[in-house]
Amino acid sequence: MKNAVFILVLIFFSCKNENQVIFEDNFESNEINLKYWNFELGNGCPNLCGWGNNEKQFYTKQNASIKNGKLVIKATKNDSNYYASKLTTKNKIEFQYGSVEVRAKLPQGKGLWPAIWMLGSDIDSKTWPACGEIDIMEYVGKAPHKIHTTLHTPDSFGNSKNTKITTIENIENGFHTYKINWTKNDITFFIDDKEVYVFAPKEKNDKTWPFNKPFYIILNLAIGGNFGGPEIDNSIFPQEFIIDYVRVVKLK
Repeated sequence: MKNAVFILVLIFFSCKNENQVIFEDNFESNEINLKYWNFELGNGCPNLCGWGNNEKQFYTKQNASIKNGKLVIKATKNDSNYYASKLTTKNKIEFQYGSVEVRAKLPQGKGLWPAIWMLGSDIDSKTWPACGEIDIMEYVGKAPHKIHTTLHTPDSFGNSKNTKITTIENIENGFHTYKINWTKNDITFFIDDKEVYVFAPKEKNDKTWPFNKPFYIILNLAIGGNFGGPEIDNSIFPQEFIIDYVRVVKLK
């Protein structure tokens, strides 16, 4: 066991009971539950300045809070500096296969880059992209109405070919659900329960399918960067990325 107070590693290959919830956070407490969530802080320096993407924000604890039963990740600007938050379940909630669903409301404005995504739990030993990455939802304010769902693997990463852009005119209005169903055979993406993309390479090996191991969840709001920028509209701040719940369910 790692030296965390609460570590839950959920590895499962089959299950008799369908729709068994194995992790859920409805953000009903007054504070972010540190049994589940870690904060990544700073700007990635000195090892990964700009978090590897030339992002402009400093991540802080103060830019994330629980309000009215929801997690609020706020993007702010102070003088020439930008601030936001990034939360992960690394070493605390890690699981292999299942349905991951997040209900969230997007921030708006050029330069914003909210994301719901996952990384392989072996990232410290295999590094990226060998660890694999599952982007359940990415949105960039410079391209309104478009949701990106993407997989990064050693076979295709960065500007990955394993991607789908879905255009939904009202996606910025109110809350929407973003979900994957992840099995040993494929990963299927949904927006508001509508299937939008299926990733199922015919040949599965370390280069095309690094998804046969535990992953952890990441919620963050980046500012600028290679994908979110380069232009940032400074008149938009503050903006909020609001998450209603995160739920992981075993699949039969």
